[in-house]
Amino acid sequence: MKNEIKVVELFAGVGGFRLGLEGWNGKSASSGYKKKMSSPFKIVWSNQWEPSTKTQHASLVYENRFGNKHHSNEDIAQVEVANIPDHDLLVGGFPCQDYSVATTLKNSKGLIGKKGVLWWSIHKILSEKETKPKYLFLENVDRLLISPSGQRGRDFAIILQSLNELGYIVEWRVVNAADYGMPQRRRRVFILAYLKGTEIYDNIKESNPIEWILEEGTFAEAFPVQTEYSLVPNEFELVGDIVSISENFNKKGSLGMFENSGIMIDGLVTTIKTKPYYDGNFTFLGDIIQNGEVTSEFYINNEDIDKWNYLKGAKKEMRKNAQGFEYHYSEGGMIFPDPLDKPSRTIITGEGGKSPSRFKHVIQTPKGFRRLSPVELERLNMFPDNHTQLEGVSDTKRAFFMGNALVVGVIERVGISLCSKIENGIIVQS
Repeated sequence: MKNEIKVVELFAGVGGFRLGLEGWNGKSASSGYKKKMSSPFKIVWSNQWEPSTKTQHASLVYENRFGNKHHSNEDIAQVEVANIPDHDLLVGGFPCQDYSVATTLKNSKGLIGKKGVLWWSIHKILSEKETKPKYLFLENVDRLLISPSGQRGRDFAIILQSLNELGYIVEWRVVNAADYGMPQRRRRVFILAYLKGTEIYDNIKESNPIEWILEEGTFAEAFPVQTEYSLVPNEFELVGDIVSISENFNKKGSLGMFENSGIMIDGLVTTIKTKPYYDGNFTFLGDIIQNGEVTSEFYINNEDIDKWNYLKGAKKEMRKNAQGFEYHYSEGGMIFPDPLDKPSRTIITGEGGKSPSRFKHVIQTPKGFRRLSPVELERLNMFPDNHTQLEGVSDTKRAFFMGNALVVGVIERVGISLCSKIENGIIVQS
């Protein structure tokens, strides 16, 4: 193993970033935790806080798996930056919220957006740290690129300009895990940033932006893509500070300005639509199913099948709202039960519980129809079996964790590529 890469993990959940970067018990997620993984990544501090719950279940699961040393279970907005150790890489999956910027505070180093928006907690760390992290690796829902509806892409533009002002080059890629052989169709935007003075920063400055996006970049190595070279990339400059961008970015535009792949260098954005290129093996829902270990409470009673069929079926009917107003309601049907010969649909936070639902997964087995078990949901996100099992944590809560989690294999592949860019070793062996 080469030089250690010190990592701070924010919004840690139950540890998806950590599993992808460090592995579990020295094993690799992409191998089903069977092959050895030697990684330079080392989590030196982590934070998990859920403001809406009294009992911090996710943090308890995290501590149960990784220990409570250097782990913080307090509101990140209240954490003193001085208490966060210096680190090389900052990672986290921060929520997609309203990032609009309202004011400039006289006593702050920068511009502050709405209170409680977790992006500004990241911004605060980057602004106040005397030794800034060299790299950032962030995750969000892909609608970040087109939010809000009245100013398509404004929120992402604010983030890009924030990082530009702090001295970072930023690249991004929307990745659907199933496109690269993983067991779940989960589409997210991943963001990498490189601080001025790093070797990667210098290499990007010397590269052609399109070549970096398509062939040379960290994401291009981790997740190869193809594109129609006849397509002209969208190029534009981020104009003004983040307050100006908040007020004016794409104000009259009905379409988003950011494609699924792109890079921002010194405020100049280059973005192009790409398609995944993958010729490896695929993992399907049927490949991760438990055989014989699932208990009876996950099976659906015959008398409830009609309810499930109705909720998942196509509808075109009259409905009445709370005020008594009648309206036409329609929606398309969903495949029922879920096919075992394809990657699964995206896990949602409401996956748990016995009540019939349009969005919960249901499979057909020789014993009948049933919901997915917590272990199967963990496998769809490429977590170790029973990673979230802990006394006092219900199966419904475990399903909630997986609805909020990410696909660990995506993190692992980006970590391997990032290591190669900064000349560190990460080795997966049989």
